[in-house]
Amino acid sequence: MRVRTAVAQLNQHVGDYKKNTDKILSAIEYAVGKKADIIIFPELSLNGYPLEDLILKTQYLKDSQKYLDMISEFSKGKNIIIIIGAVEWDVESYNSAKIIYDGKVWASYKKMFLPNYSVFDEKRYFTPGNMPFMIETGGIKIGVTICEDLWVPNGPSLALSQNGANIILNLSASPFHKTKHAARRELVKTRASELSSWIVYANMIGGQDEIVFDGASIIADPYGDVVMQAPVFEEGVFVFDIDPYEATRANLREGKRKHYNLSRYTEIKSINIPHSFDNKEEYKSFYSNIPQEYEQLYLAIKTGIRDYIFKNGFKKAVLGLSGGIDSALVAAIACDAIGSENVLGIMMPSRYSSESSVKDSIILADNLGMKTVNIPIEGPFKAFNELLEPYFEGRKADSTEENIQARIRGIINMAFSNKFGFIVLSTGNKSEVATGYATLYGDMAGGLSPIKDLYKTEVYKVCYAYNKIHNKDIIPSNIFDKAPSAELRPNQTDQDTLPEYFLLDQILFRYIEREMSLDEIVEDGFNEEIVKFVINLVDINEYKRRQGAPGIKLTERSFGKERRMPITNGYKIF
Repeated sequence: MRVRTAVAQLNQHVGDYKKNTDKILSAIEYAVGKKADIIIFPELSLNGYPLEDLILKTQYLKDSQKYLDMISEFSKGKNIIIIIGAVEWDVESYNSAKIIYDGKVWASYKKMFLPNYSVFDEKRYFTPGNMPFMIETGGIKIGVTICEDLWVPNGPSLALSQNGANIILNLSASPFHKTKHAARRELVKTRASELSSWIVYANMIGGQDEIVFDGASIIADPYGDVVMQAPVFEEGVFVFDIDPYEATRANLREGKRKHYNLSRYTEIKSINIPHSFDNKEEYKSFYSNIPQEYEQLYLAIKTGIRDYIFKNGFKKAVLGLSGGIDSALVAAIACDAIGSENVLGIMMPSRYSSESSVKDSIILADNLGMKTVNIPIEGPFKAFNELLEPYFEGRKADSTEENIQARIRGIINMAFSNKFGFIVLSTGNKSEVATGYATLYGDMAGGLSPIKDLYKTEVYKVCYAYNKIHNKDIIPSNIFDKAPSAELRPNQTDQDTLPEYFLLDQILFRYIEREMSLDEIVEDGFNEEIVKFVINLVDINEYKRRQGAPGIKLTERSFGKERRMPITNGYKIF
């Protein structure tokens, strides 16, 4: 006997019930057409995730029930069990899985373990459930869990296994960060083998503010083998036949293993995927030469840009093209995400801009097929200097004049945004944001900061991956080779102010992601004075980060939701 299981890996839009419901109904229709017995959706797939304070709105909760009723009505006569994530509300609110069959909501499971770390804030919004849940149909026992329930070693999954669960379903909204995919895959494999149960793990995809979800839904057999792996960052319904009795506990003890012919059981159907990856077959041969994590970082940034722009009602984007590596990467991925015809690059050379910066920007734009305009800022910069000269008399030029240039560029970008309805993409990286090597209301101005969570050394690696994926040096080699510079004074380089990036990024990683102390970082072989200098820069620039544009989460600990330091802070680490 086989249980034909459909996993719906969907890109849902927080609060857009109609669009979300339409996708859900399409997925059910497809699964019915494939004669699936059961379809599982990601966590809170009806509502979108995370809901944040939307859940405090009574009307929002009432609408959730209205659309759940619509899905239930649609299920009449379909002969398929539907497991869908939705808010449940009485006096309290619950993160629930609804079990729907033949026009009726038969039961619901309330998530028992509510995460309250990293980007998660579920204890603010939900009340935990207190009882594991199992469906029994045709003698097959199917347990239902939600996201964190599976990550807890002695959580409800163990109770389900001890009570004979053949299959354990997990509805998940697990955000992406570098290395997360591998960790998640190992978790599912471990749980399947230790519980001697099939694990069906359905994860959502898509961007939601600072978070991106990568999908990569998994089915693992009771031996801990992954027998179905959905692609990352691709929407679709994935069908697999599970034999719940094939791997009994007796077989496990005797070491019997089943070898699956995936081509027999797996089918993939994409549903309403906008702006899908073009010429995918052509690129496959190049993927093998790129570390998987950098391909995934590229896809995460692309997904985050696309969904942030389109889900917020924008159609086009504008950014400053400086001829540097950061703006090159943002421009390149933005063109992939929303189409080069929808991206405008503004070159804003100053008296300190090198000839190669303008030239490299033009070559990049031509390679991408994007439009550019050239607006020199010498005029307004000179006007500001003359305006302020009487008040600055006797004082040497310093960062004040440098910041004026950056703010002129910010004004020009925002002017195009206001006039034409473009969203401004700021181009700062995590190394700059961490140390305050960016100008508030200048290069930090924008609606989205796509590489805000990507260290400078990682920017180069993702650029390299970008060119490899596209089998062409779209990002010109000269952009890789030149010394990083803000070009705000004569012969300036970033390393006039900051340590070398390969050194800086290692210190930042230890201080930000690992929360290591000064002594611990020094014990790793770093110069104490340099470490103190870097830590001080991070600590004194919290006020800047608080006012910057949201950025896409790409690392274990990003600025924003995950790292909430007080601006007014008297604590000093040394």
